[in-house]
Amino acid sequence: MAKEKTVYVCSDCGGTSPKWLGKCPACNAWNTLIESLPESTAPTKNRFASLAKTAVVATLGDIDAVDMARTPTGHEELDRVLGGGMVEGGVVLIGGDPGIGKSTLLLQALDSLQRSGQNTLYVTGEESGAQVALRSRRLGLLNSQVKVLAEIQLEKILATLDAMQPDIAVIDSIQTVYSDQLTSAPGSVAQVRECAAHLTRAAKASGVAIVLVGHVTKEGALAGPRVLEHMVDTVLYFEGDTHSSFRLVRAIKNRFGAVNEIGVFAMTEKGLKGVSNPSAIFLSQHAEPVPGSCVMVTLEGTRPMLVEIQALVDSGGPSPRRLSVGLDRDRLAMLLAVLHRHAGVACMDQDVFVNAVGGVRISEPAADLAVLLAITSSLRGKPLPKGFFAFGEVGLAGEVRPAPRGQERLKEAAKLGFSVALVPKANAPKKPIEGLTIHAVERVEQAMEVVRGLG
Repeated sequence: MAKEKTVYVCSDCGGTSPKWLGKCPACNAWNTLIESLPESTAPTKNRFASLAKTAVVATLGDIDAVDMARTPTGHEELDRVLGGGMVEGGVVLIGGDPGIGKSTLLLQALDSLQRSGQNTLYVTGEESGAQVALRSRRLGLLNSQVKVLAEIQLEKILATLDAMQPDIAVIDSIQTVYSDQLTSAPGSVAQVRECAAHLTRAAKASGVAIVLVGHVTKEGALAGPRVLEHMVDTVLYFEGDTHSSFRLVRAIKNRFGAVNEIGVFAMTEKGLKGVSNPSAIFLSQHAEPVPGSCVMVTLEGTRPMLVEIQALVDSGGPSPRRLSVGLDRDRLAMLLAVLHRHAGVACMDQDVFVNAVGGVRISEPAADLAVLLAITSSLRGKPLPKGFFAFGEVGLAGEVRPAPRGQERLKEAAKLGFSVALVPKANAPKKPIEGLTIHAVERVEQAMEVVRGLG
């Protein structure tokens, strides 16, 4: 059977060309021609036909709907990020830097699932079966019954899925898979899009849960077309420095759970182990309080975590530097202006460096108050009291705004032994929390006065 010819379609105007050109002949746009299959005139089954079943129009109240059944992976932190476990027919895309632990974590999860009675399949396109077996022995997964297939041709993978009918399958990685229908190399936009579409259709049609491992670009984004993230149900990102023993898995998209949920893992000789109390990672172990350090409570998904914010203010030159790690640099510049205008603390001729301990990235504005207090503490050389923490958003007018779910943040800090809190007035609890002295403020200048009084 002759291979079907491919055409090149312009992503801007939709014009077609029988061969690849640098410039679209229709709209003259550069580098927009992408290989795809020509539309056949004969009626054929659409590759997305199984994604949404044809049905009569019905009202939402009349449709029977039940929660999706979850299959725990045996790793509590991974289950937390997934929203409780694997979902039948769900497609998960997990991306991260090379060597960060994607394959290791998935091999551990598959082994746990297989030992709990699930039929599992590990499809590897980057390693041989012997290499995967060697890794499993290094991880201490002795006599593992996980089935392994070393294959990169899509049609053979789909045939194996159809014949084996596994409960959970891992494709490592989607960038190595290719379809015979396209002439382009594995990893190209057309191949990744087409292979992901066929695998997603197979998952929805058969009920097998599929995990796709994705490569990332130099900028850290998932390689391939953006439509890849839209196709799947869940997108997970591996974060963390490869030189550190800790890894974060963050949910960017999840149709079956909360987004921005994180799981914290420690890399050990026996693979990745979940960290049940991640606050211990993000707090420095100071015997005595030091200047320029302030603890805050941040929310990652549904989990409150204590993170230490460190600041160093040093005499700068004619053009002082503002540098932040783990926090938004533009927000730091804004907070320094608020500190000068409303609290009378000037850092115009000073270098200001701010860091979130442990490599965590804080995107929520509830860190504002802790950043300001850490900067002031470093500038004056006076440490904040022992057991002190703060959270709250700071506005341009100098007001301190409330942070969402303040009660949970306060209880988490009290549970870990913190005793003094500086919080927005709207977050002050109606009932006192045992062992916690709470100072509620409405403005930045009030916060500075409270801290001077505590010192």
